[in-house]
Amino acid sequence: MADTETEVLVVGAGPVGLTAAAELRRRGVGCRIVDRLDRPQPYAKAVGIQPRTLEVWEAMGLVGRVLDEAVPLLGQLTFVDGEPGPRLELELPAEVPYRFAALPQDTTERLLTEHLAGFGTRVERGTELLGLDQEDDHVRAELATPDGPAVLRARYVLGCDGAHSRVRRAIGVDFAGDAFPERYMLGDVEVDWDLPGGYGVRCLRRTGDGAPDDVLVCIPLPGHHRYRVSMLVPSGPDGSADGGDGADGGEVEHGLAGGQGPGLADIQAVLDRLSPRPATAGALRWSSVFRISHRLADRYRVGRVFLAGDAAHIHPPTGAQGLNTGVQDAWNLAWKLALALRGAAAEGLLDSYHAERHPVGAEVVGRTVRHARGEADGDDRTTVLLRQAQLLVNYRGGPLNGAGGAGAEDGEGGAGPRAGDRAPDCAGLERPLTAFPQRLFDLLRDRPHHTLLLYPGARADGAARAEHLHALADAARTAAHGLLDVHVVLADDTPPPEGLLLPYARDAAGSFRTAWAPAGGEAFVVRPDGYLAARFPAPTPAALTAHLRRTFAGPPAAAAPPGVVRGEG
Repeated sequence: MADTETEVLVVGAGPVGLTAAAELRRRGVGCRIVDRLDRPQPYAKAVGIQPRTLEVWEAMGLVGRVLDEAVPLLGQLTFVDGEPGPRLELELPAEVPYRFAALPQDTTERLLTEHLAGFGTRVERGTELLGLDQEDDHVRAELATPDGPAVLRARYVLGCDGAHSRVRRAIGVDFAGDAFPERYMLGDVEVDWDLPGGYGVRCLRRTGDGAPDDVLVCIPLPGHHRYRVSMLVPSGPDGSADGGDGADGGEVEHGLAGGQGPGLADIQAVLDRLSPRPATAGALRWSSVFRISHRLADRYRVGRVFLAGDAAHIHPPTGAQGLNTGVQDAWNLAWKLALALRGAAAEGLLDSYHAERHPVGAEVVGRTVRHARGEADGDDRTTVLLRQAQLLVNYRGGPLNGAGGAGAEDGEGGAGPRAGDRAPDCAGLERPLTAFPQRLFDLLRDRPHHTLLLYPGARADGAARAEHLHALADAARTAAHGLLDVHVVLADDTPPPEGLLLPYARDAAGSFRTAWAPAGGEAFVVRPDGYLAARFPAPTPAALTAHLRRTFAGPPAAAAPPGVVRGEG
């Protein structure tokens, strides 16, 4: 049981743990990731991929592989008692770069595992966490490995180990909530029918008083007529598909159950009962029985240990929010941990993880529970879809936003994004060395740092002088320990100031002006996770420095060169 050491131990190699590990490694952090299972599960469990997750994967450098293997999710067809009901089209505004997609969870995990391997890190399988002990400067983790017991000392530990999290139990975090009484059957199967492809299908049967009595939900997957289907387990003593309740020692009844899953005959019986068209089930790849709970961890951080994904929040699968929320947990935390391990983080930066993500988890749990109980959403359709796409997640009022000094504001009451909002993409930018239009996200991609956007406006004199822009850039880079990129965005009719030595793009299509509503001379600070931290209508070096002190320690500490990946893993 000789001790070994690492900077971060990630427990759990699902989509959340893999995202966290990959982002830590991309930032040069030493990381090990363990999973108690001997091999990945070949199951299409979570399948809905939201547009915001595709934006995250673009920034990580992964989205091309995902787009090769995912399929579009165009909308949903509903049928009630065999009759057509409302048809939902998943339409988003044209400026949103990605659409809704479906991808089996085992494919998602394979792509993330291959991406992580590109940083020299592999998943250590068959390795189970037995216990945690926190010290002042590290966490001592006891592990059971294929080679026997081992002890690992880590600066930080991330619990991404699901609803029955050993990490959460080890740190004594309360996971309050309840379970729904229903049991469901899941199947990955081909359905031969004449309904249009690319659409989810939801079929309901009602009782005499109008309450739902039976349900079938089919989500399209890559392949010929392939769907992930979910159905109620038949009631009564002869329910052959019943594989148990999935409870874990009476604590959490959530997720897949052991035992026998439904067979083709079970799925066919539901199709015969509820499908609005003649349908034949075939080519069953996998099936199971599962239970649904709704629970929320009361703390996402205890000392040097953090919780993310299902270890922190579980809820009904309505709207495909779970996997996507967990990925954003990891996306939020990884860059903050990297700064802390560099010695470049301001005091309290790691506490901002709970402050920002816990309210998001609470909102998702509450909303999905309401939907599962049949409560309607009162917002207009566009707002509902943007929320489902996770494009409305924001950290307004969070501890890292706003001024921190004179000359800055959060944008409240004005047009364009406010501090804490997702930084919107915009197309039609022109750069001096490209003969094709660029997107704003092109400027941010593969740059795991903060970004300062400077908008001189229509005039090239006064506050927009090159000297002033250089002074702003120098102050921001110094305050951010060099971990900050700078881009100037010029209005279409504005020439670059004479002597400008900063990279710039021209807003040729006016899309930046439309999406961001900038004032002449304004500056914007964008975080590594693509959220706006502050906007400065009259930026000064002092104001930028004061704001960045919310995130970065000062004065700058010695740090490894940005982008260097240490040889661990």
